[in-house]
Amino acid sequence: MADAAAIRVQGLQKRYGDLRAVDGATFAVLPNEIYGIIGANGSGKTTTVECLQGLRRVDGGEVAVLGLDPGVHGAQLRGRIGSQLQSSALPERLKVWEALELFAALSPKRRDWRDLLAEWGLEEKRNAAFGDLSGGQQQRLFIALALVNEPEIVFLDEMTTGLDPQARRVAWDLIERVRERGATVVLVTHFMDEAEILCDRIAVFQRGTVIAEDTPRGLIEQFVGGGVVRFSTQVNELSFLDGTPGLERWERDGQRVTATGSGPLLAQVAARLVAHDIAPLDLRVELPTLDDVFVKLAGERSE
Repeated sequence: MADAAAIRVQGLQKRYGDLRAVDGATFAVLPNEIYGIIGANGSGKTTTVECLQGLRRVDGGEVAVLGLDPGVHGAQLRGRIGSQLQSSALPERLKVWEALELFAALSPKRRDWRDLLAEWGLEEKRNAAFGDLSGGQQQRLFIALALVNEPEIVFLDEMTTGLDPQARRVAWDLIERVRERGATVVLVTHFMDEAEILCDRIAVFQRGTVIAEDTPRGLIEQFVGGGVVRFSTQVNELSFLDGTPGLERWERDGQRVTATGSGPLLAQVAARLVAHDIAPLDLRVELPTLDDVFVKLAGERSE
């Protein structure tokens, strides 16, 4: 792995008695990318991220975050990173503005916490106590607290859990803006649409190790393949579809036709159809998603 990596992990091990929570995980996160970590519950995602922040002792392997060993330089490192943990809590009566002001006061490099109030939709709740916030509002506060020290790396563990669909979209836009400000983002999520939209690269965790790593599209092409084109036609003779670039197979069920393949399949099939004076009104493509990758890998590894 390149020395220029913001995070380097080689053969990471973390055990709890006989349980190997992380068992040889290896990956690298490049500067200024949004790096996703996905996997089933218990696959080692959160434990790995906690090891990267120096919150848990590493039992084996090598870890470097911003060139520092989290187990040795944890205090120094925490001044340069931001963290929104999966399980977090604040005193029930602590007000929103008090929490932000406190975290800002403890940060040598800081943002104006009032800007974070506005960005994360908390202005109307600035005087509200933490215990009076909804689950989604508490989550937004934790994310704002993770960003108050202008971190070089931001760790977000299940960032949008508890947020409604509109708030999730706002959060996605803000995470893009965090990257635009020069930070690296490590995003742990079980929402596959979130990972597919936001992440430059993704590591798939299973049983404490990384079983696949690539861009979202690369994972889809590697494990699921191309798309499916569907259309309806009354024309019986469709042998001209044979030899269509990217087409792997096609079949029909009555008037309904299904074509499977890779590459710009929709355009290629459409061109063949139009060349034979066939223009189906319902011509459409169904592309595989990261959900399909997750299901496929989970099924293969459980067999």
